[in-house]
Amino acid sequence: MKAAVFHAPGNIQYDTVPDPVIETPRDAIIKVTSTAICGSDLHIYSGGFPQPRPMVLGHEFMGIVEETGSAITNLKKGDRVVVPFPIACGHCFFCQHQSPGNCSSSNPEHYGPEGGIVKEKGGALFGYTDLYGGYDGGQAEYVRVPYADYGPRKVPENLTDEEVLFLTDIFPTGYTGIDWGGISGGETVAIFGAGPVGLMAAKSAWLRGAQRVILVDVLTYRLEKARLTTNSETILWEGDGENVIEELRAMTEGRGPDLCVDAVGFEPERNLIDRAKAVINFEKGSVKVLEACMSAVRRSGIVSVLGVYGTTYDNFPVGQLFDKGLTIKAGQAPVHKYIDQLLDWVSEGKVVLNDIISHRLPLSEIAHGYSIFKKKEDDCVKVVLDPWK
Repeated sequence: MKAAVFHAPGNIQYDTVPDPVIETPRDAIIKVTSTAICGSDLHIYSGGFPQPRPMVLGHEFMGIVEETGSAITNLKKGDRVVVPFPIACGHCFFCQHQSPGNCSSSNPEHYGPEGGIVKEKGGALFGYTDLYGGYDGGQAEYVRVPYADYGPRKVPENLTDEEVLFLTDIFPTGYTGIDWGGISGGETVAIFGAGPVGLMAAKSAWLRGAQRVILVDVLTYRLEKARLTTNSETILWEGDGENVIEELRAMTEGRGPDLCVDAVGFEPERNLIDRAKAVINFEKGSVKVLEACMSAVRRSGIVSVLGVYGTTYDNFPVGQLFDKGLTIKAGQAPVHKYIDQLLDWVSEGKVVLNDIISHRLPLSEIAHGYSIFKKKEDDCVKVVLDPWK
């Protein structure tokens, strides 16, 4: 089959690889009909997350069941499904406590309680390095889905791929940040990062009854997309971002937003001074966006961290965290926890997801897709790929 194979940082190719096969009774083989490039994929593409061997990437995908293992009774050949990005068994302690990203069964080689980029990891993810299980991903014609009796959800025939594809990751991830913030009606929510996850967080904030939603970004074209697709207010991050904090406080009677969402992570736009500091401190990327969220949010407010962070950082503002009485929630989205409710809302027309798509490409143009997404060229916001064109 054909697939998008990561070879080295900045080098992803459209290669021929072996077809996946059933390996355990709980497996299914999915013929992928739609897949997408996620901002998290760029952390591998850029070298921020190490991957020494070639690997099929991609954790946002859906398709048609081609084959099932002997233990699968809830799916059959021909079923159309969308697949959550965490690989979870459904039976361990963490799965039973609605934390599939911490599944203790799916990543036996690298699983452990410590956590951190160079230490023990949590559960496995599709196409997300050997540290996260080493499973090939869904930027391919076919993919093996472990624990297929627990993860995939059947899709109503009246909905197109593009209407439901983002239930794999970015919509549940955006919703997670809002749910962690306890939004129940009347709050002000500020979202740092107007990429795909940030846009989905904004849509989720409105669904949960927020009174005011504000998106922050460094690029004007992404803020324009935010206004068009989420009907949110916007702030352009300038310089060191102090203008953002000042504006957010001015918009909230000096308090700051009730919830700030970090939808950027450890690879924000940085100047040469920021990059030099990271080298001196032996750090990967920067926590500048998280620090801005902590500064901007009101006292006793909540910060939701959806952007990926993979290492430690010096000078983290613990004193500010304590003095302001903040709550910080972070981690992989528990997609299995939310996906059924979110699918219902899509089916009922309460939310539209596909309006954020900026580029539709054949899988054969995977290198171009990664390049424009990484470099933010051609007003790229979200790339959806068709493996069969």
